[in-house]
Amino acid sequence: MSDTKTRTFVTAHMVAERAGVSRSAVSRTFTSGASVSEATRKKVLEAAASLGYHVNHLARGLRERSNIVCLVVSDVTTPIRSRMVDVLTRDLQAAGKITMVINTETDNESVSSALRQTLNYRADATVVLSGTPPAQLIETCLANGQQVVLINRDDRLSGSSSLNVDNAMAAREALFLLQRAGCQRLGLITSNARTASLVEREHVFMDAAKASGIPVTVAEGGPTSYASGAEAARRVFGRSNAPDGVFCVTDLLALGFMDAARHEFGLKIPDDLCIVGFDDIEQAGWRSYQLTTFAQPLETIADRVVALLVRPEIASSTRQVIEPLPVWRNTVRPSSSIG
Repeated sequence: MSDTKTRTFVTAHMVAERAGVSRSAVSRTFTSGASVSEATRKKVLEAAASLGYHVNHLARGLRERSNIVCLVVSDVTTPIRSRMVDVLTRDLQAAGKITMVINTETDNESVSSALRQTLNYRADATVVLSGTPPAQLIETCLANGQQVVLINRDDRLSGSSSLNVDNAMAAREALFLLQRAGCQRLGLITSNARTASLVEREHVFMDAAKASGIPVTVAEGGPTSYASGAEAARRVFGRSNAPDGVFCVTDLLALGFMDAARHEFGLKIPDDLCIVGFDDIEQAGWRSYQLTTFAQPLETIADRVVALLVRPEIASSTRQVIEPLPVWRNTVRPSSSIG
């Protein structure tokens, strides 16, 4: 015969019986601003302490605001995404929010399924870092009283808010840096992820280069990864007329591209090849890379998300564009006079 006991949680009803008060008196004691006499409050708190009672905020959320914010995220192990989740969760928790992270894939159906879970948990808000949720599902979230904040998406959904890094500005500035360094043949390295941010960086860079009369070699690899960047370098430098200046749409691609260019093709950076990245992941600043790049201002993004959630009156249909920060390091020559 097993002596294992079934674990039970201490309930508000048990506290009420121990304190000799009504169930509603217990609820009022643990509700900020609710009316309850000091004598009753004291009895309830003493009973709660003796029983080890804690308020079930999730159950309470079925009747009122849950204070839960869901982060819907994919590729959570990539450097930029993990940093963004870290910064967002810290800032949201500091603002008194309960954070639920839903790890999903980038396809629409997976994101849709994740957003439905946020409704099941009565989340107050959902912050979408990945995928492109169907408009109908966003409308369902909004109809259920949720706020929806989209980060680096190109959706224009009525009632939702969006925060976007100015990818176009960074792409134009990347072209300027490579032109100033005297690069004559340019390359654009991207992935098959085809997210809105990556596509915008690619298109703006290509259009600006075309307007300047500079030829561009495009290499699109697999996932947005170090390995895809290295494979892109093998394809680019395995043929004639290879570029002498490259814009990689993410740092992770840039680091793989750089290592293959140096170690497999013997190129010197920035003497033979200039490289610009985007994101400013931690590894970009490592001594072996020192990548010139554009930083996503994650602290600013997190601050804006918190502001939208704590001040819902400013959130409806808000779209904010945030400038990325140029980070000058050692992978681009400062001018064409060098070399």
